[in-house]
Amino acid sequence: MKKETVQLDKVYKPNEIEDRLYLKWMSNSYFRGDENSEKEAYTIVIPPPNVTGMLTMGHVLNNTMQDILIRKARMEGKEALWVPGTDHASIATETKVVNMLAEKGIDKDSLSREEFLGHAWEWKNKYGGIIINQLQKLGCSCDWERERFTMDEGYHNAVLEAFVHLYNKGLIYRGHRLVNWCPASKSAISDEEVKHREVKGKLWYFKYPVLDTDEFVIVATTRPETMLGDTAVAINPKDLRYKKLIGKKIELPLTDRIIPIILDDYVDPEFGTGCVKVTPAHDPNDYEMGKKHNLEFINIMNDDASLNDNVPEEYRGLDREVARQKVLHDLEQLNLIEKIEDYTNKVGYSERGGVPIEYYMSEQWFLKMKELAQPAIKAVNDGTINFHPGHWVKTFNHWMDNVTDWCLSRQLWWGHRIPVYTCQDCNEIIVQSQEPAKCLKCGSVKLKQDPDVLDTWASSWLWPFAVFTWPKKSKELEKFYPTDTLITGPDIIFFWVARMIMAGYEFLGQPPFKDVYFTSILRDDKGRKFSKSLGNSPDPFDLFARYGTDAVRFGIMLMAPQGLDVLFSNERLEVGRNFMNKLWNAARFVTMNLTDEKYQEIDFKDVDLELPEKWIMNRLQTTIEEINQRLDKFHFNEAAKVIYEFVWSDYCDWYIEVAKTRFIEQKAELANTARAVAVHVLKKTLALLHPFAPFITEELWGYFKDQEDKDLIISHWPKVEPKFGDKQSVEQMNMLKDVISAIRTIRSSMNVSPASTADMIINHEGKNLSVLQRYERIIRTLCNIDEISYEKNIAKPDQAAVAVVRDMEIFIPLGGLVDLQVEKKRFLKRHGELSNIVKNVQAKLNNQDFLERAPENVVQKEKLKLDDLVKELAKITSNLEMLK
Repeated sequence: MKKETVQLDKVYKPNEIEDRLYLKWMSNSYFRGDENSEKEAYTIVIPPPNVTGMLTMGHVLNNTMQDILIRKARMEGKEALWVPGTDHASIATETKVVNMLAEKGIDKDSLSREEFLGHAWEWKNKYGGIIINQLQKLGCSCDWERERFTMDEGYHNAVLEAFVHLYNKGLIYRGHRLVNWCPASKSAISDEEVKHREVKGKLWYFKYPVLDTDEFVIVATTRPETMLGDTAVAINPKDLRYKKLIGKKIELPLTDRIIPIILDDYVDPEFGTGCVKVTPAHDPNDYEMGKKHNLEFINIMNDDASLNDNVPEEYRGLDREVARQKVLHDLEQLNLIEKIEDYTNKVGYSERGGVPIEYYMSEQWFLKMKELAQPAIKAVNDGTINFHPGHWVKTFNHWMDNVTDWCLSRQLWWGHRIPVYTCQDCNEIIVQSQEPAKCLKCGSVKLKQDPDVLDTWASSWLWPFAVFTWPKKSKELEKFYPTDTLITGPDIIFFWVARMIMAGYEFLGQPPFKDVYFTSILRDDKGRKFSKSLGNSPDPFDLFARYGTDAVRFGIMLMAPQGLDVLFSNERLEVGRNFMNKLWNAARFVTMNLTDEKYQEIDFKDVDLELPEKWIMNRLQTTIEEINQRLDKFHFNEAAKVIYEFVWSDYCDWYIEVAKTRFIEQKAELANTARAVAVHVLKKTLALLHPFAPFITEELWGYFKDQEDKDLIISHWPKVEPKFGDKQSVEQMNMLKDVISAIRTIRSSMNVSPASTADMIINHEGKNLSVLQRYERIIRTLCNIDEISYEKNIAKPDQAAVAVVRDMEIFIPLGGLVDLQVEKKRFLKRHGELSNIVKNVQAKLNNQDFLERAPENVVQKEKLKLDDLVKELAKITSNLEMLK
């Protein structure tokens, strides 16, 4: 403990300490993980945000949780390493660069690949570090010396080596398959990059002539232009309505093609007309039917979604929307449109391109997934890898059991170019991570590399080990892999989490992590998901400036229960800010009562503590134990609530208030013990709170640490000390607290002036007297009580309020303190008013018409109002009882 008297500022000013402390931590290399250390390793790899990204509240939630775990592990004496980095994000970055060039009047198509990549790297170097700086502002204790980018030279080599390994194993192949296609970027895209929107459109019913008859079948579609690629009409074999159509054929309108009528159980007889047009090259379900029935696959689209040469000449080159209108016009002329209905449909949009996707037949590279999936399925289901919450295992299993081959290639320039080279003279295919100098078969130097790049996920699935030295062995890789915990969103459980598990087993034979915690979805107070389009997601930096970073971190932990969506509210951030202020003020009070003359450190082994000190030390042990238990289960919000209740209620509202009476004790030993306990508990509290609120705790620690103490970030995590586990002290102190609370409630309810002293009579049965008598001074001071008398079996005195605590009645004579008749009259008036209001609100909430017509938020507001009114009515009733 510092011996000089240093006073804290009256007000906590986070903006004056945060940058200073972060710079201090950085300059001392406190975040550095040492691969040569003999300590047990604890590793987290950050889910790499897109290099194009900016900090969102989702990042605040996710990275605060990671920082809590890393800071705790570091204080527990582990070799803690949190590896940061960013993802190159192929489509997102390429879109940014294309837009940037367009603003300069440069068309991407006018550039060579090398010229474009030069602009892309220039953009990345200028803007790519923004989110890293923002994570530092959040207080993330990452090892920034190990910051990785998924297109770093070493990482790039790891990606190519992985591709070559899988190709040589026979798991990667080139195939002509149906993929998600973005016409804007002219590239295949992953399912994750497709966002579905509800679109109000039309459902057109077409009449298809049955060959050699005067009959028609009616088919419905939301995409009229795709009918030019139809190669069958399907009916359910059990649909008796169309039994006569079995074996028949269709004359496809606007074309000269004849297509079959096929039977397939996929068709739902209850949906539409029960007849389905089949376009295998442009619909996933039709694609499967096409393979099953060996249908022709006719791709009618160019890569920009205009119609190609596989359609009749009059439709060639038309944009899909223009082609749609022409098809409708021509069918109308032929009287082949049965009817048109309004129809709301979910349409897949390219997240980056902003246009509806096409399902498009394309030559792509694919990875076989069934074999890779098996070890991952086993690991998650046998407990080698644990999901939190556990219900995500079911979701994981559903996807893994139905896993399909992964489309690896993307028609972009920014990314990891596929390491496949074709000899232009003999067509030999060479797959290797280093560019070959010549053909391995004929010796020709005319080699052409595949122009496509890999899907972004095909690099990030290697993240847990490629951030180290893999495929090279090293101390670093051996020390820090497998990692310990992954914290991420459930929306990428398939695209990233599952694939990382597969990669871990395929390339290193080990799981990439032990635990996966899935964060919740952030929603506003109306229950809507945070989104840019709604404009309902607050800027984290506005919140940092308004509340302080620690308050935002702590507040968002309070509102993040495991497995439930997070309902964001500024009120919780205000709770966080008030909590930080409460802690600061408590620490300031303690420092004000510490001077050379008044404070000496003590060895608690040699001191017989009094009840308040025994109690707060016991509560501290319980708090340490409960926080450990909750964090071990990844119950971040429960851990935050535990420390909040301990600091706010136990330490500040009770022990510090009691300590005020001890600091002025004439007995120096008693006063010194109280000061020593106040400091000891405060220091342990700062350590417990540090992972949640690193800045304020480190700053306060500097005022209380002994000379031999290290900075808080590398100090010891508090341990439970069984010697302070005195449960009897808890029961006795709780009784003392109940008495004090009862007296305070009487004084407050009866409008007794805080400055007025009152007397107190305890009607008892002989129990608990020793505790009350021993600590009368605390009761007198905290309740402003003058005389305390102890009686047995007495009646309630006149003009006295009464409270019952355990087996005691506590009487507070009010004569001379308040006018009892005036108070009784006031309570009766308010009781009548509240009774009427409660009756009216209850009637409204019992009105079914109101419940059905009123907006949900209005109904909820009335329910909350009723709850508050009932509580106040109960309080008034209790006050009237006290006056009887």
